[in-house]
Amino acid sequence: MPMKSCWVVDLGLIPYGRAYELQRRVVEARKAGAAPDVLLLCQHPHVVTLGRNGRREHLRVAEPRLARLGVELHSTDRGGDITYHGPGQLVGYPILNVSELRRDVVWYVRQIEEVLIRSSADFGIAARREPGLTGVWVDRPGGQPEKLAAIGVHFSRWVSSHGFAFNVSTDLRYFDLIVPCGISDKGVTSLERLLGRPVEPAELAPRLIRRFGDVFGFRMETSSPEDLEARLAGFAPAESAAGG
Repeated sequence: MPMKSCWVVDLGLIPYGRAYELQRRVVEARKAGAAPDVLLLCQHPHVVTLGRNGRREHLRVAEPRLARLGVELHSTDRGGDITYHGPGQLVGYPILNVSELRRDVVWYVRQIEEVLIRSSADFGIAARREPGLTGVWVDRPGGQPEKLAAIGVHFSRWVSSHGFAFNVSTDLRYFDLIVPCGISDKGVTSLERLLGRPVEPAELAPRLIRRFGDVFGFRMETSSPEDLEARLAGFAPAESAAGG
């Protein structure tokens, strides 16, 4: 059978709120069959996000201090606790009809982890899963494992949203503002730190896209934000179609 296609749309540096709203629109269109499977890639200005199970006490500073540092705070409907996004981090939002692949949330998360592990291996990094935890980790000599990439997802009628955040050249000092993912005894790292050389998200992106297609069995097709907007423009969710 021919491979299914998945659009790859690079949003560049985009505020978290705008990306969140775009995800919502794509999810509704995907549920209605009015949009293809899509992988949104982007970076965000400094932002801390709380998942559905996020605990405010895992935010280590008061909100006014966040604002003074230029860091936004958003509550979201993804799984997981608290995390940070910022420049130098490649964020991916797969919006897929997972029911056409396999109706299994754990399987889906493990597949995302596999994409990230294979992408890390393309740089010679031996990333792995950590038993009992989500995300992708690396071992540090004589120390606790450190998280290289975080995962938090949401499903609506088996259409996925949210996704992963891969630390490429992220300023890791911003993670000191939070207890990352609610895990206090393990640290975070970046591809740049592990390789000991400058790395940009643009160097990771093509490898990750290729691995995403390999793992999920997609034919990855590059599209533009304008193409995606054109597809969404012809779709109105049922609840808003009636007008008044």
